[in-house]
Amino acid sequence: MAKRKKLDISAEGDMTPMIDMTFQLIAFFMVLLNFAEGDQDARVKLPSSELAKPPDAALEAPLILQLTEQGNVLVIGDSVPVSEMSRYLRTEAELIKRQQKPVADASVIIRADRGTKTGVVQELIKKCQEQGFEKFALRARQEQARGP
Repeated sequence: MAKRKKLDISAEGDMTPMIDMTFQLIAFFMVLLNFAEGDQDARVKLPSSELAKPPDAALEAPLILQLTEQGNVLVIGDSVPVSEMSRYLRTEAELIKRQQKPVADASVIIRADRGTKTGVVQELIKKCQEQGFEKFALRARQEQARGP
């Protein structure tokens, strides 16, 4: 009787092309994504200003309020009138207090639409101050300086 030879059949594939493709996809998305614009909403068109400049350093967990031209604040996908913001701001202040941090140290970034009336922005700031917020930053789109 003849002995049969055992065949060594290996089903392992070369993973190099898959790893290469993974790194290419990671690089592609890193180029496309702008993390600074993650908190922006297309419904809010910022005013432009020659004095606007990018912040020197990123703020730690800022509260971002986006104010539309109609005077509503965009909160978690909903449009809330400024007059009804007290409840939302009170909740945010409580969350900050639970983290053992003072509410006065929290930064509030207001992204107001260029068509928003100044009085509405002031009313929103007043509502924030009623809940203990003291640090505010207004956002504008940086305008290129015109040449001579």
